[in-house]
Amino acid sequence: MLKDFRAFLMRGNVVDLAVAVVIGAAFGAIVTSFVKDILMPPIGLVLGRVNFDDLFVTLSGASYPSLAAAKAAGAPTLNYGAFINTITNFVIVGSAVFLLVRVIDRLHARPLPPSPSTKECPQCAMVIPVRAVRCPHCTSNVGGPEMALHTPQRS
Repeated sequence: MLKDFRAFLMRGNVVDLAVAVVIGAAFGAIVTSFVKDILMPPIGLVLGRVNFDDLFVTLSGASYPSLAAAKAAGAPTLNYGAFINTITNFVIVGSAVFLLVRVIDRLHARPLPPSPSTKECPQCAMVIPVRAVRCPHCTSNVGGPEMALHTPQRS
């Protein structure tokens, strides 16, 4: 049973998934730091020195100077500033994943359409093989790859 479990873990899909989860967690931490430490402070400054982490409403009706003070007092709070930060994180991560998927889709080679194996006779409109020189239905000359070799030259 241990051997089967080891074989399961060493399959390509499981290892790839584990690597993706670790990289995704690291990317999430980077985006969280970007939003909290770089993006939101200038936005808060423009909006009148607002710290999004301190935007909250107490459900008890009491007033507190900061979210930390409200939590220290044990007051129930709705932390809508933290929710705004989380939504911003989601939008950035979602956009990055969307762009990554678009790039990967463009890198995948699209299969070429199969070359036609038949064509239509210009005289009788019947379907004939592409390599045909004469139409089997009306016997008209329809060209083809060998046609250039067998036609007499006119001067």
